[in-house]
Amino acid sequence: MRPEKGNLYLIPCTLGDTPPLEVLPLLVKKTVENTNHFIVEHEKNARRFIKSIDSKKNQAGLVIQEINKFTNEDEIPEMLSPCLEGYNVGVISDAGCPGIADPGANVVMEAHRKGIKVIPLVGPSSILLAMMASGFNGQNFAFNGYLPIDKAERKSAIKRLEKLSIEFDQSQSFIETPYRNNQLLESLLRTLRGETMLCVACDITLSSEFIRTATVNEWKKIKVDLHKRPTLFILQN
Repeated sequence: MRPEKGNLYLIPCTLGDTPPLEVLPLLVKKTVENTNHFIVEHEKNARRFIKSIDSKKNQAGLVIQEINKFTNEDEIPEMLSPCLEGYNVGVISDAGCPGIADPGANVVMEAHRKGIKVIPLVGPSSILLAMMASGFNGQNFAFNGYLPIDKAERKSAIKRLEKLSIEFDQSQSFIETPYRNNQLLESLLRTLRGETMLCVACDITLSSEFIRTATVNEWKKIKVDLHKRPTLFILQN
């Protein structure tokens, strides 16, 4: 007899093409092997990840539902029906940890409403790994998501984050769409004070990983191409 409710597992995945078991613990592999119901950001990416973890798994037997920016919130409760029938369900984002800068958070909230046990698994988070490597204040930091695209609004946002860092001794992290990374770095170097510290963490956990912390003045002498490379930026005063 199946238990009354299944669990909701938050399954981390790699941040790139690194072999999964080089960065993911064994429990992630075991969970994927024993789960057939998944809620994912994009089905194609999720199937590729699942196959990389368990090449013998029957892909045709998987029940996969997508949750992304096109998902209507009214659709979320039904996604957890397998849990209510006693089956475990796994949540997988395209990169990193579900629920962190990821639409999976809405599924997790609904699981709590329904009394479904939520089990987060250990895996790579670019936000935490970048903070670890930055040398900045890990006791007080904020993740701000994407900055505005409009140049004037972006400049204002950068100034605001710099001010917050000064007032609260708080590290401020943010990201950009990979093909606009170089433009964001240029904006940061034009806008921030010369003595402000800036960390650029790129391709984290990959063979091409680049992580550097320096003052804005020092960054103006550093040559790095961030185009189409997943990057996290952190500033601190």
